Amino acid sequence: MSSEEFTVTPWSVEGDIDYDKLMQKFGTEKISPELEARIEKITGEMHPMLKLGYFFSHRDLDKVLTEYEKGNKFYLYTGRGPSGKIHMGHLLPWIFTKYLQEKFDVNLIFQLTDDEKFLYSDGKSMDDVSKFTQENILDIIAIGFDPKKTKILIDTKDIKRIYPISLEIAKRVTYSTVKAVFGFENSTNIGMIGFPPIQAAPCFLPSIIEGRPTPVLIPAAIDQDPYWRVTRDIAEKLGYPKPAQIHSKFLPGLGMQGKMSSSIPETAIFTTDDDGIIDKKISSTFTGGQPTVELQRKLGANYSICPVFWYLRYFFDTEKESDERARKCKSGQLLCGECKSNLKDATKPFLSEFKKQREKAKDQVDKFMFD
Repeated sequence: MSSEEFTVTPWSVEGDIDYDKLMQKFGTEKISPELEARIEKITGEMHPMLKLGYFFSHRDLDKVLTEYEKGNKFYLYTGRGPSGKIHMGHLLPWIFTKYLQEKFDVNLIFQLTDDEKFLYSDGKSMDDVSKFTQENILDIIAIGFDPKKTKILIDTKDIKRIYPISLEIAKRVTYSTVKAVFGFENSTNIGMIGFPPIQAAPCFLPSIIEGRPTPVLIPAAIDQDPYWRVTRDIAEKLGYPKPAQIHSKFLPGLGMQGKMSSSIPETAIFTTDDDGIIDKKISSTFTGGQPTVELQRKLGANYSICPVFWYLRYFFDTEKESDERARKCKSGQLLCGECKSNLKDATKPFLSEFKKQREKAKDQVDKFMFD
């Protein structure tokens, strides 16, 4: 795959992603300064993930804010496909979701699509996926969501809550539509073909819970957008508001291209990695640096393709620190080893504290489950 080619689907993200082209392809809108200002006015702060452009695209975010300003609160809905361990790339959208929950004082439905991951992954048994599901729940709770306002929905366990809605959705979505949107082929198992209504169903669950049409905002990585395109097309036919989305970019993997991936362990820093593994992974991370110190001092480095830079920017640096890091990197004043050292020093205590919260989560699981 050349540097100008990229693939973004709900199951695969590859290549060097051009987010402007991706927005055009998916038909989403860029988050404008005006929208950012509205969020800042309501919440009292501009979240760094908005200011730095990590959350960059949306569908109907303006409409959700308008309804909120009228006193009509929305629900948050996001999710996770439990196919493996949780890495730092998963945490960023969840941290932002927690910010939205706190600042807007709203409820959250967190879906775990264990059924999808069983259907999609040839090498995983249902028992494998169930184990990942239970482990992933600990990471979700460790983020710090409000247990009084958060419900975790496990598809195979809570199917009775969403199956009636999914049937209504399935009846109104044709095979030709899902084939075109998701790229299903003759070899695709029928479970995968029938899955999209299951992921769409929680978009309408808040309206059923509240007994009235209730807006829903979905904070998630943009690879999940195809599900919501199909859902939005039939929402009003069912008498529900179209779900709105706010899309994030991907935290790059530690290699040369693509997002961080649980299925390629060397590209990811997991929440359960110990200090030694963290040091080793960061030490071997691809950077935008030159082959030698002399050349880097002379020519500078390319921070825009460097995973170390983006980790520091999104997780640890202030905007001022990050901009200064970029300037020094480009001018050759900063060497890759220095940035890697900074990242190690920041990541290890961050994950050490996260592990403590993850351990505490073991006693809180029941508080987050649907009754």
